Amino acid sequence: MSKKRALGHTGLFVTPVSAGSGTWKTFEQGRDVPVRDSLELASALFSSSLVGCLDTSNNYGLGESERRIGLALAANGGVPEGFLLQTKADRDMTTGDFSGARMRQSLEESLTRLGLDSLPMVYLHDPENTTWDASMADDGPVAALVAARSEGLIGHLGISGGPVDMLARYVETGLFEALITHNRYTLVDRTADALLTLASSRGLGVFNASPYGGGLLTSWPVEPGWYAYDQAPAALMASADEIGAICAEFGVSLAAAALHWSVRDARITSTIVGMRTVSDLRATEQLLAVDIPSGLWDAIAEVPLDESTWQDASSSLP
Repeated sequence: MSKKRALGHTGLFVTPVSAGSGTWKTFEQGRDVPVRDSLELASALFSSSLVGCLDTSNNYGLGESERRIGLALAANGGVPEGFLLQTKADRDMTTGDFSGARMRQSLEESLTRLGLDSLPMVYLHDPENTTWDASMADDGPVAALVAARSEGLIGHLGISGGPVDMLARYVETGLFEALITHNRYTLVDRTADALLTLASSRGLGVFNASPYGGGLLTSWPVEPGWYAYDQAPAALMASADEIGAICAEFGVSLAAAALHWSVRDARITSTIVGMRTVSDLRATEQLLAVDIPSGLWDAIAEVPLDESTWQDASSSLP
């Protein structure tokens, strides 16, 4: 499971699982991760043979995620050879500015925090917060990032966001080399199925983030809680509980099945798992080592899913 995969046509290679740093600094009471824990996790990732990619963003923790990664890079002497560090260019989180000028500023902020001269992989992040016309304008964010790639300020350019119809439109421009979709291809939500096919068929590297749906699919029996960024609908929880029971019959944890569901998909280059501590990394490595009986996937395929509970239930993708 540790063999690296080609990231589309970028010339880069990535492990089947990547680490996400989106919750290192959450500003929620009791949820913040101590800086020491983040540095220890980054150091462990740099030497891991199973998880060789760290995903961050300009706006994660309002820059704190990148700042901590920068500290870890400085202590390590830079990005390890063969390790992929990727970040995202973001709008101004106070004013909402999503202009081309803001993208350049976002890149400069990331470079400063990370202590790098260039960024190997950058994604246009959450363009659902602007319009298509504004995004594709001559002075818009896409043009600015394409120019930054031409200048060598960034190595490769990707697209990352939520709504699958929107992401498909960006994929079809031919300007992007990789895709990140989140919470939309899990055991209980297949919203991104057609998007995965589209992106992989066009030669993009594909990252599938949040295979546990924000935590719902990490344990069984399933407890009422959140899926993605909202309260999980009863029908979705029922499907998760039914799948969890099937997993138990096969002697496999729901978490292991949720992770392998994504990792085993040939269209997905790497699965991004949110990690906060070294313990999370070790738990992920253990889940990767689980041997999944082939019959489990056949049994899961028989579980009916309520598409109205999916993230983009109104998607027009076939």
